[in-house]
Amino acid sequence: MGSNLPPTVHVIGGGLAGSEAAWQLAQAGVPVALHEMRAVRQTEAHKTDRLAELVCSNSFRSDDAENNAVGLLHEEMRRCGSLILAAADAHKLPAGGALAVDRDGFAETITSRLADHPLVTIGREEVAGLPPPEWDQVIVATGPLTSPALADAIHGLTGENALAFFDAIAPIVHRESIDFERAWFQSRYDKAGPAGDGADYINCSLDKAPYLAFVEALLAGEKTEFKAWESSTPYFEGCLPIEVMAARGPNTLRFGPMKPVGLVEPHTGRRPYAVVQLRQDNALGTLFNMVGFQTKLRHGEQVRIFRMIPGLERAEFARLGGLHRNTFLNSPRLLDRRLRLKVLPRLRFAGQITGVEGYVESAAIGLLAGRMAAADRLGQRLEAPPATTAMGALVNHITGGASAQTFQPMNINFGLFPPLADEERYRRGRLARKPALSARALNDLAVWLDGARQAAA
Repeated sequence: MGSNLPPTVHVIGGGLAGSEAAWQLAQAGVPVALHEMRAVRQTEAHKTDRLAELVCSNSFRSDDAENNAVGLLHEEMRRCGSLILAAADAHKLPAGGALAVDRDGFAETITSRLADHPLVTIGREEVAGLPPPEWDQVIVATGPLTSPALADAIHGLTGENALAFFDAIAPIVHRESIDFERAWFQSRYDKAGPAGDGADYINCSLDKAPYLAFVEALLAGEKTEFKAWESSTPYFEGCLPIEVMAARGPNTLRFGPMKPVGLVEPHTGRRPYAVVQLRQDNALGTLFNMVGFQTKLRHGEQVRIFRMIPGLERAEFARLGGLHRNTFLNSPRLLDRRLRLKVLPRLRFAGQITGVEGYVESAAIGLLAGRMAAADRLGQRLEAPPATTAMGALVNHITGGASAQTFQPMNINFGLFPPLADEERYRRGRLARKPALSARALNDLAVWLDGARQAAA
């Protein structure tokens, strides 16, 4: 590296947020040392040593930039030169209106792009405890599986108890083991997504009696026992284990992941009483994950109970469900508007550890943390995008928009956006409000990006 380059910024964690932060720094001309402990020390959920490995779903959710907040976030990140979105677009799979990816190709692309970048150095090592003082610019993007030593050091520095919740992993089924005399391909309302044709999901329907028997089996099935330190940890409402949902009432699943709307069973011509959907998980189309079926059932119980589903009687599982513990900061109390730790500003945080929930949200905070750290290194100052944008709305929420007393992880949603100037008129005509919010966001993002370019010139 040339002597005219600015000093190195250290990024701890090679997940989606850390990978995106490192890419943004390097693309701005700032050297990056990316520290990833996997290969030296594995986590409870990861299976490989690739950067940006997806450990749960392979879906980035809706790709509708006009009517859905997460789709808008996708588009904002594309316009900011996101590595994560570029890799997702390159490896997208059929998934109705969602952006789903081949997880192996996705992670391999990100790993190789970063490894090949001349300004990125990847170290396979655990950063135990606080980073050394000579690391004067650090982005901590260790995600929901932060190593205990680093988590304890952050706790000691801030005096804050880390908040925590459980996140569950859905099973993956071999397509060849699914009975298509019972199952069929269809997206809800036949909606085609970024890489699909309107028949992107495998559907397995249940009549009332089999559905109720399935619910009873979920409730009676043997569950994973929690360790003592995990017993008081709450679940994140957006990723509840299926048996926890079933315990809330016999119809909860029919109004959740097993809702039958927008589907017609071809064998009968009727709408199903309940349905299980499976979404393509790899580019070959040989693996499908059970949508919304994250679980803490024991593995043997999963096989037995999920084979009660019509079409899955002989299902073979490439991966069974699991459960892991997530940790995150009380960010409204601890972080400033530029994602820095108030008591130690050389540390900047990104990703799920900040209290955003979801792959894309985590990567978006990584993108902003990387750009902000690059601006600091280059003698500039970059503020977060306006709260009218999806990225700005997320930053606003985690750095003060949410209450520090009741802070919980949050997906991007239009409820985080400031109201429109003539909000009441849009509320009366609901269909027009979301496109108006999205149009305003992209206009304001363009102004923010233009300002950032002028400052860097």
